[in-house]
Amino acid sequence: MKFKEINIKNRRATFDYAIGDTYTAGIVLTGTEIKSIRQGKASLADTFCYVANGEVWVKNMYIAEYFYGTYNNHTERRDRKLLLNKKEIQKIQKSGAEAGFTIVPLRLFISERGYAKLVIGIGRGKKEYDKRQTIKEREDRRNMARVMMK
Repeated sequence: MKFKEINIKNRRATFDYAIGDTYTAGIVLTGTEIKSIRQGKASLADTFCYVANGEVWVKNMYIAEYFYGTYNNHTERRDRKLLLNKKEIQKIQKSGAEAGFTIVPLRLFISERGYAKLVIGIGRGKKEYDKRQTIKEREDRRNMARVMMK
C-alpha cells in the first residue's frame, strides 16, 4: 500500500538553532491522530521536546482533530511520547541538560511501513548575528542559482 508523501518540517528550528546530533523517533499516537497526520494536518511550530523519567516527550505539537472522529477524537496539543533506545535517550538527556541546548523537533514524516516518525535534533540557540549570516548565505545561494539559470 502506497502512502501519500507526508513531510512536515519545522522551518523555524533551523533558523533559530544550530542543529547538532539528530535522531529519528517513533511517536505513540491514537487512531484519529495518525489519520490526521496522513491527511497532512499537523504542525511543528512552537514545539519542543523534554526528557522526564527516562522517557522523551514532545510538547505542544499540533495535530488537528480528525473530521470523522466522534467521541474518540483526540486533544489537539497533548504531550506525546517518543520511542527511542535507552542509549539514545541517555545521550539526549545529557545534551539537553547542558546550558544553551534544546531538543527541537525538525521533521514529521510517514515511514515506508506506514508509521509516523519524528526527527529531533539537539540545537544550540543562535545569536542575532548568526541569524543574519544564515539569511545572507541563503540569499547568496539564490543569486548564484539565478545566475546559473541565465
